[in-house]
Amino acid sequence: MLVVSESLASSVAASLLDVPEDVSAYIPHRAFTSIALIPIALSISRALLPLPSGEAAVVTVLQTHVTQPPGDILVFLSGEREIRDAADSVRGMKLPDTSVLPLYARLSAAEQHRVFESHTGRRIVLSTNVAETSLTVPGIRYVIDPGLARISRYSTRLKVQRLPIEKVSRASANQRSGRCGRVADGIAIRLYSDEDFDSRPDFTEPEILRTNLASVILSMTALGLGEIEGFPFVDPPDTRQIRDGVELLRELGALKPGRTPELTMIGQRLARLPIDPRLGRMILEAEKYDVVGDVLVIAAGLSIQDPRERPGEAQAQADQMHARFNDPSSDFLAYLGLWGYLKEQQRELSGNAFRRMCRAEFLHYLRIREWQDLHSQLRQTCKELDIPINPKSHDPNGFTSALIAGLLSHIGAYDQSRREYAGARGARWSIHRSSNLAKRPPAFVVAGELVETSRLFGRVVAKVDPLDVERVAGDLVTRTYSHPRWSRKRGSVVADERVTLYGVTLVVGRRVQYGRIDPVVSRDLFIRHALVDGELHTPHAFMTANRALIAELDEVEDRVRKRG
Repeated sequence: MLVVSESLASSVAASLLDVPEDVSAYIPHRAFTSIALIPIALSISRALLPLPSGEAAVVTVLQTHVTQPPGDILVFLSGEREIRDAADSVRGMKLPDTSVLPLYARLSAAEQHRVFESHTGRRIVLSTNVAETSLTVPGIRYVIDPGLARISRYSTRLKVQRLPIEKVSRASANQRSGRCGRVADGIAIRLYSDEDFDSRPDFTEPEILRTNLASVILSMTALGLGEIEGFPFVDPPDTRQIRDGVELLRELGALKPGRTPELTMIGQRLARLPIDPRLGRMILEAEKYDVVGDVLVIAAGLSIQDPRERPGEAQAQADQMHARFNDPSSDFLAYLGLWGYLKEQQRELSGNAFRRMCRAEFLHYLRIREWQDLHSQLRQTCKELDIPINPKSHDPNGFTSALIAGLLSHIGAYDQSRREYAGARGARWSIHRSSNLAKRPPAFVVAGELVETSRLFGRVVAKVDPLDVERVAGDLVTRTYSHPRWSRKRGSVVADERVTLYGVTLVVGRRVQYGRIDPVVSRDLFIRHALVDGELHTPHAFMTANRALIAELDEVEDRVRKRG
C-alpha cells in the first residue's frame, strides 16, 4: 500500500501504481468542512486586479476584516520584502483587536512559533508558501491568495539558481485554499480571475526539471546506471540541464572526457561524500593543503540554513552580536569564528544554559545542532576515505585555494564603472548586502552561492588572488597572446599574455617567453632582430664573427656609396 499526497500529479501516481491516469483515489484530508472559493470576492472590486499583489492583498485584508465574521486571515505573499511592506501597511491601519504575524523560513524559531500560540481577537498571518504545505497554521478561516510565489529554477544561460516570482499552479492554488477549511467552513479569496486560474498548469513542475543535475548525475554514474539521457525518468529533464550538470562535474574534475560518463578518482571519492559536489570538491582539495578540519566546518555550514538569526524587531542588536565573528576579507571565516565560539561555550555551559545563550545571542539552536551533526557525518566519511584531518592546521592561503577549487565558476572581477562584478559566462552580479564585504568590494572575490532574486547576488564571499585562481583552475583557463616582439633585455622573443576563466579576466599584459608558444614566429623574429640587427649580446664566437662580417659589408657599401 502506497500513500501519496493529494497534490501528486496523476501521471506520476499512474507510473508508480500502474493504474490508468483517469483513475484516481486518495484519502481526503478534510471530511467535515466546506470552502467557498471566490476568484474575485463579491465584496472586492475588480479594480484590484491592476494593483501589485502586495497592495491588493492589503486592501483585501481590510475589506475582509470589515465585512466578514470573526476568524483568522492567512495571506500568501511571494517573499520577505512583500511581507514586511504588507505588515507595515496593515499595522498602520490600527485595526482594533487585531495582531499581525509574518511567517517565512528565515524568521527565528521563536517568531515562527508565535503562529501556534493561543490568542484572542483576529490574527492576520502574512506568509510565503511555507504555509502552503510545510506547516498548517491553526484557526484560519480566510485565505487571501494573490496567486504568486517564488519558484526556484535553474538558469541554463547563467548556470545559477534563480528565484523568479511566478504564477502558482492550480494544485498549489487548491492547496492554499484548503488552509482555510481545517476547523470550520472557510472562505478563500483569489485575487485573480477564473480565466486566469483555468489557464495555469495543473501542477508545479517537478524539482528535477528546475535544478542543476550535477549531484544526480554523479550518483547515477557511481551506481553504473549508464547514460543519463537514456534513463527512464518519470519526468525526463531537459538535455541542456544534463549537459550543464556534466560540465559542472568536469569543472570539478569528477568526470573523464568522452560521451559516456566515467568517474575519475576525484569523482569516485566525491560520490561518497553526502554533500553538494561543489562543497565536496572543497574538502578533497583541502587535503592537499592540510586544512580539511577548517573546510569541513565551512562545507557543513553552507549546507544548512544560516544559524545566525536577524529578527525584525532586533536586527541592529543581532548584527552587533554577529559582528564578533566577522572577518574583513572573508565571510567564510565568520563560520570558523562562530564554530570555535560555539564549541567553547558548549564545553563551559550546561545544555539548558547553552540553549539560553543561543536565544540571547540570536543563534538558532536547532540549526546549530544540524550543523554539528552534518559535520560529524562528514568527519566519519573522511575517515572512511583515508582523508587526514588535522584540527590544528590553519593555512589561510591553502584554505582559500580549497574554496576556489569548488567554486571556479563563482569567481567575480569588480567592474568599477558599473559597480558590479563580471562573472563567469557573461553574468553580472553584486555582493549581497548581508555580506561583510558589501560596502568595500575587493577587486576579485569568490562567492559561495549565486542566486537571482530581484537581481543576481553573490552570498558568502571572500577576497581572492587571481593568481591563486589561475593556479587552481589549471587547464580550465584560456590563454591568449598578443604583440610578440624581440626583447634586448631578456635576449629572447616575448609576448603579452591574457588569462581568462569562463570569460573572467584574471591576468592582463603578463610578459612571457614566446618561443614555446609559437616557435615559427619566434625564429623569424630572432633572425631579423637578434642576428641581422645584432641585438643579441652574447660572447659566442659565431656572433663575434657575424658582427665583424656586418661591419666589413657596411664599409664596402660606404666606399661604393650603394646600399644592399
